[in-house]
Amino acid sequence: MTKFALTRRKFLKGGAGTAAAAGLGVAIDGALIEPNHPRLERVEVMLQRLPMEFDGFTVAQLSDFHYDPHFSITAIQSAVNMTNQLKADLVVLTGDFVTVPFLERLDGATRAADAIDPCARLLSAINSRHGLVAILGNHDVFADPDHVTRSLEVAGIKVLRNQCVPIEREGARFWLAGVDDVLGGGANVGETLRGVPGGEAVMLLCHEPDFADKVTRHPVDLQLSGHSHGGQVRLPLIGPLYLPELARKYPAGLRRIGSMMLYTNRGIGTIRLPVRWNCPPEVTLFTLRSALTLRRTP
Repeated sequence: MTKFALTRRKFLKGGAGTAAAAGLGVAIDGALIEPNHPRLERVEVMLQRLPMEFDGFTVAQLSDFHYDPHFSITAIQSAVNMTNQLKADLVVLTGDFVTVPFLERLDGATRAADAIDPCARLLSAINSRHGLVAILGNHDVFADPDHVTRSLEVAGIKVLRNQCVPIEREGARFWLAGVDDVLGGGANVGETLRGVPGGEAVMLLCHEPDFADKVTRHPVDLQLSGHSHGGQVRLPLIGPLYLPELARKYPAGLRRIGSMMLYTNRGIGTIRLPVRWNCPPEVTLFTLRSALTLRRTP
């Protein structure tokens, strides 16, 4: 009896030690390892209206940097290096370069916008044949949208705020459009697409993915978004512990909504807690495919 009791105590003690070690491992991974190692996601997207000349065109997407000299700088630098190795034709940045703490937002403070300058310097090292194009996220707008915009453009990064620009190749083109932030109240898809001729392909940058339900009322082929962080912490069988407003319906990955494709990027940085688990930061490389090419293949 005594021998059994001793054995059971040893077993329970060993089990508790194993659980503690596992918990420590998860904590280390979530706080120190996973947040600093972006994962490359390769996605092939076929677009019905994309000109044949753009078949195979590559677009790299980075999002949600939330620059912090302690918690996100390593991940951002890793993402920059990874993106340069991809040699993408175009690089797009889908918002939230800075972070506005909750209390600062209530006070109307704008100190958070100061983080954009070092963030923009880091991102300016990205190389792309067709340049770098960005939109603002909700934190950028709540901080100081004009300051964030100026800093990015001084660094050579074009910012679209309810604007569109043509991307041209071999005499053909598609349109890259970007709406102002939805939660900030500035998004206007109609105004954004005003200069786009009917029938031409459109790729739309919109920070909040769930806005896609309204975007589908317009002639948009592909929407690229961020905002969700993928949840940051995703538990097996449960999913993300928390998702922000306008990122709860389409929190991650590729999906079709009506005639439009939507992709939600997990982002680079973190918010609230500098932790990621089962949800690594992401650099996405899209390879665009033209449905017109298939139609004309004998």
